[in-house]
Amino acid sequence: MVDMDRTSSRSTNEIQEVNESGTPKFQTEAEILASFGYKQEMNKTMSTISNFSIAFGCCSILSGLTPLWGDAMVAGGSIAVVWGWVLVSVFTFGVGLSLAEICSAYPITGGLYIWVSKLAPPEWVPIMCWLTGWCNWLGLTVAITSADLGLAQFIASLINISDSNESPSIYWQYGIFVVIAVVHGIINSVSVRYNGFFNQASLYWHLVGTLMIVIVGLVLTPNKASGEWVFTFFQNDTGFSASGYAFLIGLLQSQYTLSGFDSAAHMSDETRDAGRSAPRGILYAIGTSAIVGFIFLVSVNFCVQDFQRQIVDTEIYPTMTQVFLDGVGYKWTVVFTTIVMGAMFFSGSALTLGSSRMVYAFARDGAMPFSHYLKQIHPKSQTPIYAVWFNVTFAMVVGLLYIINETAFNAIVSVNTIASSLAYFIPIALRLTVARKTFVRGPFHLGPFSDIINVTSLCWILLTSALFVCPTEYPVTPDNMNYAIVVFSGVMGASVLYYRFRARKWFHGPGKSMEADSQLEGVPSEASLEKKEMAANTNAHSDSFSQASGSDNEASKNEKYQVNQVERA
Repeated sequence: MVDMDRTSSRSTNEIQEVNESGTPKFQTEAEILASFGYKQEMNKTMSTISNFSIAFGCCSILSGLTPLWGDAMVAGGSIAVVWGWVLVSVFTFGVGLSLAEICSAYPITGGLYIWVSKLAPPEWVPIMCWLTGWCNWLGLTVAITSADLGLAQFIASLINISDSNESPSIYWQYGIFVVIAVVHGIINSVSVRYNGFFNQASLYWHLVGTLMIVIVGLVLTPNKASGEWVFTFFQNDTGFSASGYAFLIGLLQSQYTLSGFDSAAHMSDETRDAGRSAPRGILYAIGTSAIVGFIFLVSVNFCVQDFQRQIVDTEIYPTMTQVFLDGVGYKWTVVFTTIVMGAMFFSGSALTLGSSRMVYAFARDGAMPFSHYLKQIHPKSQTPIYAVWFNVTFAMVVGLLYIINETAFNAIVSVNTIASSLAYFIPIALRLTVARKTFVRGPFHLGPFSDIINVTSLCWILLTSALFVCPTEYPVTPDNMNYAIVVFSGVMGASVLYYRFRARKWFHGPGKSMEADSQLEGVPSEASLEKKEMAANTNAHSDSFSQASGSDNEASKNEKYQVNQVERA
């Protein structure tokens, strides 16, 4: 279905070249960056496995499925959890295929926002890039809030089962959340080399930890549910009379978990052979999460002994903690929750990493408030520290909603899902319509299946985006209302107003980091010095190369602006 070679014919817009032997040759990643007006400013130290690990960490099944598992069970029983996961996995993999094809053609940090600049008509590039970038940023940053709040909830539940008289208040949970977010900020302020090790550890933690929960849970839990119950039980406890609507509400936990995989694209500037590694990172993350998640959900549902008592009427939240406690006892429950909390911690760190690269890419084009600071790379750690802490701060502000509203966690999750989905929608729609004939495929492409997969992906995104702004309980009250649309509309509305009255005066899309900087006048780069020396040596040996030498000197003059961020500092 997919191919790793480019087969399209040559055109003036193609990034493909043909070497002397007549075989296709792709542009180097530095050349692709230059075609967008960027230069390489980060170290390419990440392998395919490191790139995949970050995307897999963002799709963390343990951090995504465990907090909302009880809500999905209440909405549609075991059917909504198990078959809902299968349904979402299939369609999300289709979305991943659509994005991977575009990513292979444009493997640049900034991902969706950068792609749109090549896919949209010239007159629409600024506003399309603006909306895509802000949706992408909002989805990734709110995901930090949801992951770290989920971890805070599990810590609170562990305290509760340790001492039934101690139940941390909502304010204590928010305080724990703030501490976790700050720790993630510190971790992502150090060298990306250490982040690569950290995220590979996350991969093994997820796989081994999930396997332990599955095996120990099934072995120790008495009175396990039957296979018929696990795969066919349906019960609607949402208050809505329409069972189909209740089932669709139950898809939220699955779609929320399988989002953020585009983080693989945001790490392109730091990934070796990004034209192949980043698309693989996207697809490997979705595929691995789908398989491991299915095994995990089926196993947990087998451990349910009393649906009404353990899920509907329980006072312990997240609900899965009650199922662990009844099935494997207190000591193993502590082990299980520790595994889940570790996965959540890794996920929050990966999301902080991916979102900071999104802000960095967006800010270097002046598309964020305080862009002058957010685009800076720290000279020692080679990381965008200001971007990291900007996102951490915003995540903590969004987390305040958790104190105000009892269903705020679901709203936060919905915002994450909607914003991410709409950011995926725009480049896929442009690829299918206005850029259909001009798009030049990269090493990874979908061949003749591209159009049908793209159409299916767009329909799925529209369905889920509309669904997740709807209320999840009936009767609808101010306390249980889904305020996702308020948060999403507020942030996106503010960004559009900022663009309309200020940013449109200077924001014209990607391509700022290679422009001349008046502060660098007269400061030569190392590359320009080397070229000057080579030109001088050439002139000394033969006058026949004088013209070529002059060209090198001209290139040297232009390259004095092409210094990295360390030289800027």
